[in-house]
Amino acid sequence: MGSKNKLKRFRENESFENVIQPSREEITSGNFKYQGNWKSDFFKNDLPLVLELGCGKGEYCLGLSAMYPEKNFLGIDIKGARFWRGAKTALTENNTRVGFLRTQIELIDQIFAPGEVDEIWITFPDPQIKYKRTKHRLTNTEFLQKYKGILKEDGVVNLKTDSEFMHGYTLGLLHGEGHEIIEANHDVYKNEYSAPEVVGIQTFYEKQYLEKNKPITYIRFKIN
Repeated sequence: MGSKNKLKRFRENESFENVIQPSREEITSGNFKYQGNWKSDFFKNDLPLVLELGCGKGEYCLGLSAMYPEKNFLGIDIKGARFWRGAKTALTENNTRVGFLRTQIELIDQIFAPGEVDEIWITFPDPQIKYKRTKHRLTNTEFLQKYKGILKEDGVVNLKTDSEFMHGYTLGLLHGEGHEIIEANHDVYKNEYSAPEVVGIQTFYEKQYLEKNKPITYIRFKIN
């Protein structure tokens, strides 16, 4: 994507009512206005809140919102030029249950109040394979504890990835720390019991992986 196109999308994002782009200082000040108020102040309803972390173009937020009209969906990514597509589509379709937040995922525990989130989706994250990058893996111990802090008591996390490394790393960590694994699948498209939200929505990158015959894996779990 050219730099001019990126700048155009950044400018458009600023005008989109379904996009929030706070500064790091706004979030870390301890007075972030949406913390604890996402349903009432942003979505203007009282529906359950579902997050998509590393949302990319926002395909999963949009797909899930079509499947579950009784829920709100918020995509989070630091790359606003990517989720511009999802934000624009949601506005065009007058879908007020989908929003986007441009920020670092590491700040998530300062963005949402305890128990404010009902469910989390992590879709095709960078597996950060090198050991020195462990702290950046979205399913490491530190991130799991951040998720636990904002999820309601029976809230769940979903991980969908093409990375065998990420799948295995996460499974091992969940087992080792005693978390509850609800479902673990090594190839969702070869499993006749895969849920519609797992196989019925495909991201831009997922389609590329499938063309290369890469198996898509899935884990659904609760954090104890």
